[in-house]
Amino acid sequence: MASRLFVSYLRPVIQIQRCGLVTVEKVNNRDVVGYGYNGEPTYLDRVDFPYPAIRWKENTADIMALREKEKGDWKKLSIDEKKILYRASFRQTFSEMNASTGKWKGILGMFLLVPSAAIWLFLYFKEFSNPPLPETFSMERRLAQLDRMKKLDMNPIDGLCARK
Repeated sequence: MASRLFVSYLRPVIQIQRCGLVTVEKVNNRDVVGYGYNGEPTYLDRVDFPYPAIRWKENTADIMALREKEKGDWKKLSIDEKKILYRASFRQTFSEMNASTGKWKGILGMFLLVPSAAIWLFLYFKEFSNPPLPETFSMERRLAQLDRMKKLDMNPIDGLCARK
């Protein structure tokens, strides 16, 4: 019991702050508006869980005035006021969350770095680490060796297949 109480007391301190994730220590002057993801009072933009537990921005006098005006007729609010209210509650829209970040370019570049390094290492070792080939590997020497093998009749092919 005591250990569970101790862990629940330390939970806000233990949480890691990631991009877009705000821990309990940072709640300050924000409204807690729901249960949140996993029941923790954090803000996190997620497409699969669109209702964070706390609002994105802290309550200021301007925002509180707009919230009072919001309780009345919404037709009296201008488009800019609606946008300010939305941005006070949420950091991103769904289209901003789903927008491409361009991370795939960096991942592809890092992935292609490995084959590129492998090719350069192969070329380096092929050029500098192997000893030079003997003279007998030149084309004229190999042709001369083939001609000599024919003249000495080395390894003749016999049997039915060799007959014309």
